[in-house]
Amino acid sequence: MKINITGKNIEITSAIRTHIESKFKKLEKWQVDIIGCQTSFNEEPNKQMKFEACITIPKGKLVASATHQDLYAAVNEVEQKLERQLNKLRHKPEARRADKPELEEELD
Repeated sequence: MKINITGKNIEITSAIRTHIESKFKKLEKWQVDIIGCQTSFNEEPNKQMKFEACITIPKGKLVASATHQDLYAAVNEVEQKLERQLNKLRHKPEARRADKPELEEELD
């Protein structure tokens, strides 16, 4: 999976890059074909860090964002949100009802 990381008004350090890549590697365990990942983070006026991620999959896009004072906490929150979305997407066919079970009547 290729991850594009962009920072607005913030320098992307190697520690930030490795943390983001390690968190997003965990998303591959859901066995969903991830085509690409776009991430961006910027600093809000109140010293808040906003982190956004968009994952492209064959059925569409999954988007999550979080705002936190600590950038690493925002990355963790976004990773958890995307993991919930992938879990829901992965188990959606199982949650749908199949044919209704037919009641069998016994004849005397």
